[in-house]
Amino acid sequence: MEPPRTPPFAIRARLLTPLDAGGTRHEPDGLLIVDASGGITFAGPAADRPENAAAATDLRPWVLLPGMVDLHAHLPQLPNAGLGAGLDLLTWLDRYIFPLERAFDRSAAERLAPSAWRAFAGAGTTTAMVYGAVYEASLDAAFEAAEAHGIRAIIGKVMMDRGTYDLDIAPADILDQTLAESARLIERWHGAADGRLRYAVTPRFAISCTADLLRESASLARSTGAYWQTHVSEDRGEIAEVGRLFPDAIDYVDVYDRAGGLGEWTVLAHGVHLSDRELARLVETGSHVAHCPVSNLFLASGMMPLGRYLDAGLSVGLGSDVAGGPELSIFSAMRVGFYVQHARRVAGFDGADDGRLLEPLDWLRLGSLGGAQALGLGATIGSLEVGKEADVILVDPSFVAPSEGQPADEDPADLASRLMFRSHPDMVRAAWVRGRRLEGPGARPV
Repeated sequence: MEPPRTPPFAIRARLLTPLDAGGTRHEPDGLLIVDASGGITFAGPAADRPENAAAATDLRPWVLLPGMVDLHAHLPQLPNAGLGAGLDLLTWLDRYIFPLERAFDRSAAERLAPSAWRAFAGAGTTTAMVYGAVYEASLDAAFEAAEAHGIRAIIGKVMMDRGTYDLDIAPADILDQTLAESARLIERWHGAADGRLRYAVTPRFAISCTADLLRESASLARSTGAYWQTHVSEDRGEIAEVGRLFPDAIDYVDVYDRAGGLGEWTVLAHGVHLSDRELARLVETGSHVAHCPVSNLFLASGMMPLGRYLDAGLSVGLGSDVAGGPELSIFSAMRVGFYVQHARRVAGFDGADDGRLLEPLDWLRLGSLGGAQALGLGATIGSLEVGKEADVILVDPSFVAPSEGQPADEDPADLASRLMFRSHPDMVRAAWVRGRRLEGPGARPV
């Protein structure tokens, strides 16, 4: 069974997807038809196959799902995934991350980026929002590799004018230079590959940025239509340091609010310890949060009250946060996020009402359509529906069966549960963006 490589094509397989209107579509014997432009023209029962449709590649009993959306990862940090367990955030950054990023020049990016994009695809991620390092040339190399690979990517050059590891720039020149470099990257890459590649203006976080950098970076994002991404409220030590550095701000979110950084094109990573005021302000401004439960436990940062945030109307997607998170799989993020929700409930965490508990199909939605909606791409990707672009993954359920030869679960919620709790690194058999099949790990097709 060889999955098709380029559009147009039709695939007969099991189909499982969230829907824009709510709920889930499950077709035990489904058909997905993709036209020459990479758009979905049919997603439904194979028995309802349109007249004159091309012959389908039969890949049953494999399962077609929407591609996963990773809202938060750090490209230069991938080599250190799994290192530094037990350290707090700020110590981990100083010991493991800043030395790695300091060496991430163009040549390092040229070596790492192609394999990194293949690794994302191999994990089932077809859209990734990532941080680079501070060097402009390394971002060019990352974008060039993403353009060649075919993944959908939003990438940003990290901006720091306080405690930066870029020692070649005089402190007085850092602000102007990092803004100029980001502006050039936006001009070259924002909207490239017919919109498949986009740019995110990326101040690292409030601790490494002055108020001037935060304000000017937010202004740059607004004036160019780029995204604006940074970190917020990840670790209590970090929160305390932000309070010391910005004594006039009401709280952490207010630091970004005063800079003009909140809004519908803003993605804030973590948000573990948001106050009620901060939560309400993020909802009011239409800002989005990337929930990274694996890294939040790996670095002992805390446990997000996800249900309460969602009940309040906050837009949330999932992130791997490699290398704070030790692996790229969004299915793993679903699993750990589920455990975090239940751990908070069992422990009576903070004595607060944590809101609703997410079930497996809710987590599948969060990892696909939820992330797409956070990026303003919900009308384009995130579900297998007619009129959307074919960002799709193909999963072999035999890899998540508890015993050899056990048939796949018939119930869609049970299938989603297996994919979450028994996710396997080889279960993704193929991944497509706009109907073009992506290369997976080891320079081979997925």
